[in-house]
Amino acid sequence: MRNRITVLTACLALSLTQFPVAEAAQDTTKVRAPLCYEEPVQPNADVSDLKAAFTSSKWLQTIQGVYQRRWPSGEGLAIAQAKDQYFSQFVTKTSFNALAESLMVAIHEETHMWDLDPSRTSWDVYVSAWINASRKAMKVPIHGGFARREILPLITDNLTKSMDDIYLRDQQQGSYRIQGVIAELNAGLMGLPAASVVAEFIQGIGASNARDIVATNIRYLQLYLRVAKAKYPDYWAKIKAQPELRDFVLVEFLRAAYWLARSEPYAAKLGSADVAKIVAKNYAPENVAIIEEFTGAKVNTGTARNCTL
Repeated sequence: MRNRITVLTACLALSLTQFPVAEAAQDTTKVRAPLCYEEPVQPNADVSDLKAAFTSSKWLQTIQGVYQRRWPSGEGLAIAQAKDQYFSQFVTKTSFNALAESLMVAIHEETHMWDLDPSRTSWDVYVSAWINASRKAMKVPIHGGFARREILPLITDNLTKSMDDIYLRDQQQGSYRIQGVIAELNAGLMGLPAASVVAEFIQGIGASNARDIVATNIRYLQLYLRVAKAKYPDYWAKIKAQPELRDFVLVEFLRAAYWLARSEPYAAKLGSADVAKIVAKNYAPENVAIIEEFTGAKVNTGTARNCTL
């Protein structure tokens, strides 16, 4: 995932309310005021006319049209990436339903393409991320880090083994640092809504790990922060003193809760039976505690997990 080609191969192997992504330097011990993540979404908006008029040559217009009605963030990304030469390679154009099924992968990959564009991201130095149509994280300093494979000793179950084998145990992928953790999480957080808002049209398994990707990458982020604090105190101090990164981590954590809840009606289509178990691990006291310590926010572990307390 170090460059555009690696992004294509590695990944295929498989708005906050009144809350800025970047803010002025702040006291990192201060508890934040309550806030929630939400964004416009109308998953039941009628798209029957777009389905009826679908032709393979209109695949991009169809994606933009469906998302315009149902998920503006997806429309915005599809417009921003319209000229990307790889976009069409991720899309199945044989039918409207096949197109819908391919969108999890397509939007996941196009998120990588937007996020990792050299004009926005410098590997291991700063990261940018498409969050939604009205909000982006731009050039957030990340200060390098350590190989993400170092979180493996904290994973004592097989709930995420298929992704652990790719992203942590693989020689190249496992060497990626916090940049890799953030990039995969953010792409997953676009791929899940991309599939969930068209889930009624999905007939196969093309998006069947969308929820697993989000839950697993939240796990990786939490464990990465725990290892940073325990083994790399200088690095931990450096990233904890970076307000843009602290804000971004909170955005992603609440955003994951938001989309996991929104996609729950299609859980059987969009994830494995292990998702609930992974999420339960993510809300274990030690994993909640690291998010709270890093961000300065109090995590809501009740029904409104897209909000803080």
